[in-house]
Amino acid sequence: MEQSNITQVIIQTINYIFETLISSIDNNLYGALDDMTFINSNILHDNYFEKIFGTSTTNGILLIANSLFLGIIIYFSIRYFLSHITYMQIDKPYSFILKLVIYGICMNFSYFILEQFLNLFSYVTVALQDLGLNLFGKNICFSELISLLDSSVSVGGNSLNVFSLDGLLKASFSISLLGLVFSYALRYIMIKIFILLAPFAILSSASSQLSWFFKSWIRNLFSLLFIQIIVVFILLILFSMDYSSGNLFTKFIYIGGIYALLRANSFVREFIGGISTTVSQNVGQFMSFNK
Repeated sequence: MEQSNITQVIIQTINYIFETLISSIDNNLYGALDDMTFINSNILHDNYFEKIFGTSTTNGILLIANSLFLGIIIYFSIRYFLSHITYMQIDKPYSFILKLVIYGICMNFSYFILEQFLNLFSYVTVALQDLGLNLFGKNICFSELISLLDSSVSVGGNSLNVFSLDGLLKASFSISLLGLVFSYALRYIMIKIFILLAPFAILSSASSQLSWFFKSWIRNLFSLLFIQIIVVFILLILFSMDYSSGNLFTKFIYIGGIYALLRANSFVREFIGGISTTVSQNVGQFMSFNK
């Protein structure tokens, strides 16, 4: 009898620990996950970030980029002068200066260009979310996902039993979604880094030797932003399922959806390229480009 009581106490303690952890995740996690996943031009409207990027051509990253702009002009002038002595092949002066002026203007208006670029992805994301709201009457976001999870996975009232199938599924869902936070937090930081690189990437297009940098930059930034559209499609599929029956089929479909959310970055990398934001990968793979 005493051994049975000890076993029961251990089970209750384990359940209490998991219930407290999962409750904390459910109450605090999903709103932040929505903000990190569904990015719009508001990511630019931060006082400190604006100061780093540069509010004019005389400060921030834009000052460094404009200094580089002048350096390229001096470098080309020296090469053009030497070409008459060494007969080496260089770009034609008129076409090079024209390209440099055009890309220099774009570089100094890169903040505005990026704002419209981010808004484009935001508009597509919001349009898909509105479609889901009209079809299913639910907000297509992670905050709503937890309500759907609670209604489809019964955990026996307010208590959680991790030694039951539903309790195990509930714990697996919450912990898996916790992993999404680290992945999308990393994605959020990487998007900000690529935004700061925008003036240099645009300026690099003026030179045929450096144009590869712009191509790599735009591909990676596009892939990082495209992830949120894939996430919305996955959420649309999850919300389109009928979970009222509560059978194993729908529960395992839910598991597949969570796994798809975890693998969204890998899907995009295989489709259009880009960098990895999977936290479990090592440092060498983290910064590798998919060519």
